Amino acid sequence: MDTLLTGATVVTMDEAMRVLPNGYVGVAGGKISYLGETPPPETERPKEIIDATGMVLMPGLINCHTHLPMTILRGAADDYELQTWLNEHIFPREDRLDGRTVKAATLLGIAECLQFGVTSFSDMYYFIDEMAQAAAESGIKASLARGTTMFEGDAFDFEKFPACRELVEMHEKWHNYDNGRIHIEASVHAEYTSTHQLWDALSEFCINEGLRMHVHLSETKREHEACVEKYGLTPAQILDCHHVFDVPALAAHCVWLTGEDMGLLARRGVSAVHNPISNLKLASGVADVQAMVRAGMNVALGTDGVASNNNMDLFEEIKAAALLAKVKNNDPTAVPAAAALLMATACGARAQGREKECGMLKEGYDADLILVDFTRPHLLPCHNVLSSLAYSARGGDVALTMVRGKVLYAGGEFKTIDMAAVVRELTGYGIPRVFGPDAKE
Repeated sequence: MDTLLTGATVVTMDEAMRVLPNGYVGVAGGKISYLGETPPPETERPKEIIDATGMVLMPGLINCHTHLPMTILRGAADDYELQTWLNEHIFPREDRLDGRTVKAATLLGIAECLQFGVTSFSDMYYFIDEMAQAAAESGIKASLARGTTMFEGDAFDFEKFPACRELVEMHEKWHNYDNGRIHIEASVHAEYTSTHQLWDALSEFCINEGLRMHVHLSETKREHEACVEKYGLTPAQILDCHHVFDVPALAAHCVWLTGEDMGLLARRGVSAVHNPISNLKLASGVADVQAMVRAGMNVALGTDGVASNNNMDLFEEIKAAALLAKVKNNDPTAVPAAAALLMATACGARAQGREKECGMLKEGYDADLILVDFTRPHLLPCHNVLSSLAYSARGGDVALTMVRGKVLYAGGEFKTIDMAAVVRELTGYGIPRVFGPDAKE
């Protein structure tokens, strides 16, 4: 046994939602090799013992929708509605990004993820090679989708279109890197930022290569209604007509889905990714999580990018998801604490296609786990650990983050990321490039 964690309250998030008040978790070869309320046999002598007294040990959190390189845009364009925010503030800045800037900004985002207990993330962006390099170096799990927009219509050629060429190259270079720690996925950015020629081509590529899809779906009322006016179909329906959901897919936001949409997506096995803080900040609306679950959909959580959040604290999303569901349904029992926590763990793993490796604590699963310090004043007393995790805990309470048995963050220290070098790179190169005197307004 490589590591034995002792003394913690172990929240497994497994099918039985077991909680072990004074549990033991053993790690060997990157996997959970022991899980119990009594010490492992003396024959399993650990090389290292971590005393986790006063801590809660739980599965690492899974952020199923974000745009990590947008850390460089944090706070640069607040208090705008979505289209103004995108077209007048975000897109002009993103035009100035390059691979070097994206890698540094991604490392900053990964550090924030690890600090807040996220062990796996799903991202939609570009400069995927540099993003994959950052994920590979840091040790975190990543599902990276090359976000693609396209308005060329019949002139579109999959083999020549730059974004599609990048997708093909990144699939060949990075897909299933390090025994699947990094996945490459395709992405139709959204219905309103592309045409059916792209939808058809990306769907065909995913079907042939066995890849997953990541899309923005019905994020705003304006987007949803414009699609119905244009096609006579909702965004979910028109994308489905072009086989976008013939493969496992993440559908981010899903704020304005109809009941028919929910049934359709449930039949297709599409996972919705709820981004409550971003949706609140951009006044996009409140997704009806309870209705989606009742329709049979898997619902996970995401932060979206920090330009519209403004942080990567998934504990904030857990609390917001639970509270918004109660208000949305006028029902204090809607999305209880346990369900909100499942959205950030087991449901997230299912959404990423990683349900057989992480999202819960079980023997044989990857040792993707975190310790949350329950000696903090705002976490005392603890009458119900699930409620305290959902409603009282914060990302800053995370004391340790482990991925595949390797400690990546502990006690304020990043084990695989040189934060000083990242800050130097951003302040000395990235930020001047994007926000310097000659930057587009």
